[in-house]
Parts: sequence; structure tokens; C-alpha cells
Amino acid sequence: MPRPTAAQFAYGSATVVATTLALLLLFRTESGVGVAAVGATALALGLLVALRLPRPGHPAAEGTGRTATDRASAAARTHHALEGIGARERVPAARSSARPSARADEHSLRR
Repeated sequence: MPRPTAAQFAYGSATVVATTLALLLLFRTESGVGVAAVGATALALGLLVALRLPRPGHPAAEGTGRTATDRASAAARTHHALEGIGARERVPAARSSARPSARADEHSLRR
């Protein structure tokens, strides 16, 4: 079984403490059974929060779960599609005519 990360400990502990305080203040329980029920509920919620955090290196932690090969092939397809419609030639022209840079006179290559 993998060991919990520091983030899982931190989020789980914070959830237990905050939930316990909130439930005790909300229900104003003084009986032993009520305090035990609040404690059990807070522990269960803290455990749920800790287990739902994504682990480093896990596909859920990377966002989409796609591999580097998938991302590279998607980038290549996008690049080829943009070249097909001529976007590569239009983008630098649009940038240069849209608004001159404030530091354009500082560059020695532009003279």
C-alpha cells in the first residue's frame, strides 16, 4: 500500500479539525454519543478528502492523463493544420502592424 503524501496528511487533518469544530458549534451537542458521532463524521470526511487528492505521477494528477507522445502528436497535427491555412505567415505580420513595441528603438537588429 502506498504511503500518504504530506499534502494528503495536511488536507485530511485540516478537514477533520474544521469539520469537528463546525459540527460541534452547529449542533451544540454535549452528550457523549453526539460528540462521538461528530468525531466519526469528521474522521470519515477527512479520510475521504485525503484519499481524493491526486498522487504525484498518477495520470489524474497530470490533468488530462495523456502521454507525452499523445501531446506531441496533437501539437504536430495542430502545427500542420495552421500551416495549411497559412496562419504562420499571417501571425508575424499581424503582430508587427497591430501596435509598435515601446522598446522597438532599443533593438540593434531593427536598424
